[in-house]
Amino acid sequence: MSFQIILIVHVMLALGLVALVLMQHGKGADAGAAFGAGASGSVFGARGANSFMYKLTASVAFGFFATSLTLAYLATNENGASSEPVSIMEQAASITPSDVPMIAPAPSDTSDIPN
Repeated sequence: MSFQIILIVHVMLALGLVALVLMQHGKGADAGAAFGAGASGSVFGARGANSFMYKLTASVAFGFFATSLTLAYLATNENGASSEPVSIMEQAASITPSDVPMIAPAPSDTSDIPN
């Protein structure tokens, strides 16, 4: 149950992060920025690094990373902590002939095949 709730929150955070990034104003988006107008030489533009959009984007990104790690942890521990990983060779050694599906034999009547 908690896996589905975290997954829904994760998808909503992902969509919100995409929307926030697309809504933000780019560093070189002004026409005057190409000619040195304003504070275009600074890293974060004229507004600075502490704008509301920057803080909101950082918060949503942190939530996205936290839910990513939580979902990864829940996915790896789905079978419980007591289950040991099984190698591919151990899985192959445990297959019995009854587990392998039989392949149908080729038809013996080939009279309809042109020469």
